[in-house]
Amino acid sequence: MLYQPIFNEFYELVKKSITEGKFAKLTLAKTIGDTEIKNVYIKLNILENNTYNFALLTRYKTEEIESFHSIDETFEIISSYIKNPFLTVLLFTIEKDYTFKVNKKNAGSIVEQEPTFKNVSPVMQEMIDKGII
Repeated sequence: MLYQPIFNEFYELVKKSITEGKFAKLTLAKTIGDTEIKNVYIKLNILENNTYNFALLTRYKTEEIESFHSIDETFEIISSYIKNPFLTVLLFTIEKDYTFKVNKKNAGSIVEQEPTFKNVSPVMQEMIDKGII
């Protein structure tokens, strides 16, 4: 897969945004055709032992399913959705927004834009306040 090295780079941006306390939101969007699955929203989740993982909210046409996964498991799950059916993964941070895209030739790219959010997610703020990161 031609896009995989660029996606790996993108996912490093996701991890960096968390360790630097700048993470706001992560989402998969722009599906190929009309699919059962509509969106996947990924949020931080604080565990009882003061560590964290990700909560994935997967929205289908008729239901929503929430599941919890480690950082590495989440990477694998997101990877499995690229081009199946999603073409875009968006990382929102308080510094910049990063959009990972795959084109028809399977080439990946990362586009940087001005930030959508001025504040980190509430869970990110709680992680900062508790000294988890």
